[in-house]
Amino acid sequence: MSGPGREPLRIGILGAARITGRALAGPARAGGHRLVAVAARDRARAASFAAEHGVERVLGSYADLLADPEVEVVYNPLPNGLHGPWNLAALAAGKHVLTEKPSASDAEEAAEVRRAAAKAGTVFLEGFHYLFHPVTRRLHEILASGELGELRRFEALVTTPAPPDGDPRWSLPLAGGALMDLGCYALHAARMLAPLAGGAPRLVSARGGERGGAPGVDEWLDAELAFPGGATASARCHMAYGELEMSCRIIGSRGEAAAPNFVLPHRDDRVVVRTADGERTERLGTRSSYAYQLDAFAARVRDGVPLPLDADDAVATMTLIDDCYRAAGFAPRPRTDTGRTAG
Repeated sequence: MSGPGREPLRIGILGAARITGRALAGPARAGGHRLVAVAARDRARAASFAAEHGVERVLGSYADLLADPEVEVVYNPLPNGLHGPWNLAALAAGKHVLTEKPSASDAEEAAEVRRAAAKAGTVFLEGFHYLFHPVTRRLHEILASGELGELRRFEALVTTPAPPDGDPRWSLPLAGGALMDLGCYALHAARMLAPLAGGAPRLVSARGGERGGAPGVDEWLDAELAFPGGATASARCHMAYGELEMSCRIIGSRGEAAAPNFVLPHRDDRVVVRTADGERTERLGTRSSYAYQLDAFAARVRDGVPLPLDADDAVATMTLIDDCYRAAGFAPRPRTDTGRTAG
């Protein structure tokens, strides 16, 4: 929250994506922050979005939003292929940036974003919101406590029913695919265990299946990883599955801990622990992970409180995504420069 005596964030929104309502607009209102402006390629859609979510002004283009001196934070929920170009543009304009994941189309572009963030000296955060929720923090605490013994395996499965055929998530030019949209959560969750697993995981193997009618776009992808300490991990995703599932499981030498929905814990806040002493269920609260994320972002911008994620982390995640694509027989996602003139 903005907190007593803390100035609210002044946020500008690129586009009128559906995710913005739950990922930013709701948490911003609850936290006392200002939604200063929105710009979208369809001005009427932007106006409708502004009316629904209490945005103060509608601007004519993305460039106008970046040039607005009242906007200090830019939220980027555009299609994946436009994350990199507009993150670069926002950082060049001296804005703080909260971007939907992944931050870029490939590792090279993510490195460009990292350099731009360092040059700008502003706050940059790739929105792996799940990490800020007590569910994930508790999983890490349980493993660190030794209750589960030594880490043996981590498993994450992230699936959704299929989006419509024309959805940008099925578009190769817009850097779509199951791994970009869903599997990145599973890979990132595995990477976040590095301090408890002897170091960062490396890719062992990956396989995937192409979406019919969308050449080069993965409908599903499974990756196997190995940690330096001897543990293994699986990161599986499927974007045309029968149902939504976003589960993870940490398996140790003396027990296991699982979260039925670690990505969207406001839907299911359980952590289930099983050891030789029995089974217990902990409930960690259904406040949105996006709200926790925005609180942490505001604390970094206003008070300099460190964040657990930075542009280095974004490059590491994108590098692993590229490696998975190559290993599974896909090319890394193509980059686009059209975003700088869109909107």
